[in-house]
Amino acid sequence: MATLLKDFRARLKKVGGAAPPPFDVDNFSMEAAAAALSAFLESECDQVQPPNPKPTLGILIGGYSSGQSLAEGWNVTIRGGKADKPSRLRAEGEVGINWGGEAEAVARLVLGFSPRLPLLLGTVIKTNQPEVISQIESTLRQKLQAPIVFPPMPIQDAIDLAEFLVHVNIVFSRFTPGAPTVGGPIEIAVMTKHEGFKWIKRKHYYDVQLNRESAHD
Repeated sequence: MATLLKDFRARLKKVGGAAPPPFDVDNFSMEAAAAALSAFLESECDQVQPPNPKPTLGILIGGYSSGQSLAEGWNVTIRGGKADKPSRLRAEGEVGINWGGEAEAVARLVLGFSPRLPLLLGTVIKTNQPEVISQIESTLRQKLQAPIVFPPMPIQDAIDLAEFLVHVNIVFSRFTPGAPTVGGPIEIAVMTKHEGFKWIKRKHYYDVQLNRESAHD
């Protein structure tokens, strides 16, 4: 995935003879960026040949549309090699935590219940109606979700919270039955309106002297 995302970056910047960018990198919307990434990943999935299965994956992307003062988050999902329409994670001005992948530990800690609980309760009360299950989940969120994120949250607190939640997921995965599915060094980056993208913590495959001093590599 890291290589594919760097290929996408090269395409946007027209590096090394890459295809022309689908939008102006100096004047774009996050919605356009999400759509471009979605289309790019789908085109890469089209190159997967049988008998290999078409991949299913999800990516959360965030940033600032040109000229906007508030950031946006978008969800890009590929199902069996085909891209869903990108969806915005939150309304303008709304703050919160979003995650993907192994959700059990973080959901229990932040939301106050396992992601499997609404369906389990649906089984107990003998209903499979989606609207009833959705109402159960909404009520659980309202009553149990931990209020740990707020609009004026200091950047350092946001950094520490993100690292803590990833660490919890790593340890939870380690001590539950089966192979650990979350692990490795935790990488953290911050994106702000005026400072742009900055690495806070990252792993290096090579000696630090061999790594270029770049915020984006």
